[in-house]
Formats: sequence, C-alpha cells, structure tokens
Amino acid sequence: MTQDLAPAHTLLTTAPAECYDCVVLTYEERLVRRKRLVTVHDEGFLVDLPEVTNLDLYWGFRLEDGRAIQVIAAEEEVLSVTGPDLARLAWHIGNRHTPCQIEAGRLVIRQDHVLKAMLEQLGATVVAGSEPFTPELGAYGLGRPMGHDHGGHDHGGHDHGKHDHDHSHHGHKHVHHHSSHGPTETDEDDAEA
Repeated sequence: MTQDLAPAHTLLTTAPAECYDCVVLTYEERLVRRKRLVTVHDEGFLVDLPEVTNLDLYWGFRLEDGRAIQVIAAEEEVLSVTGPDLARLAWHIGNRHTPCQIEAGRLVIRQDHVLKAMLEQLGATVVAGSEPFTPELGAYGLGRPMGHDHGGHDHGGHDHGKHDHDHSHHGHKHVHHHSSHGPTETDEDDAEA
C-alpha cells in the first residue's frame, strides 16, 4: 500500500493555477467532515474539516503540501422530469423533502419509483438516466433535504414522523428521517460531538 497524500483542511472556492488530481463523488459523498477520499488516480488523502460541509459550494481541496484536488460530481441514476407545469411538479417534489436539480425546462431527482409514479400521475413525463446530480442548495446554501427517500425499499405505508430525529450543527437544524437506512456520515459526526 502506498502512502497517502497530505491531508486536506482547506477548501477552495475557485480553480487554482494548477490541479494535481480530482475526486469523483456522489451527492451523498459530497457532504463531508472527516473522511478518507481516493482520487481518480487511486491516491488517498484525509479530509479533516472543522464542520460538516457541503462540497457543492466549493471547487475542491488544497492539501497541506499546497497541491489542489478538484471535486467532480459523479454520474448517478436520476429521473428527468418534464411537463407543462414544472412549478407545480417542483412543489410536489419539494413537499417530499427530496433533493431536486432545477433547470429551465426540466427537474432532475434521484431515481425513486414512488416519486416517479406520483409525478406521472400528475401528468409529468419522467425519463430514467445517468448523469451528475447537482440539486439546489436551499435558501441558505447550507442544509440539504434529508427525508422521504423511497429509492430501493418499500415503507409499507408507515408514518415517517415516528422516525424523525433533530440534530443541530452549529445552529443549523437538520431533520433526518431514519427507517431501514444505514448510518450516514452526519450521524457518525453527531456521535463524535
């Protein structure tokens, strides 16, 4: 095993003059605090930030030795949603606290058979595909919608409310909906605090 690169404690908002390498991360992986990442050229490095951070707000990392690592959104299984009334469809998606990428002529969400059926019932055209997923950041650019993810499992009609747990991170409240989901990195960070 080769030795890891220098750790990253600093985030970059713009591209530097030189880029050493890049990491390709999914939407979920782009929410980090302390985690070992691996570049596309198979070199590891530790990210150690003072708080949970949404990497969608940044270009990438500056390693302790000065080298820069770019963050690139990975291709994910998504649904492209079009229809005559996108604002109405966006409202229904938002009402389910689902991350949504909003574009001029379409909405993009992660694949979810329950939401697909609902949107089609509302008259939307929903097409499955694979592309980088970069949803809206929210009004304050910090939090992320965390609930009502129906992908890959059936909730059997139970009430999400009985699984809600509030967590606060430096004054920003996040609501997580836990059911058969595994622990998230955010949950592990809460345990460390």
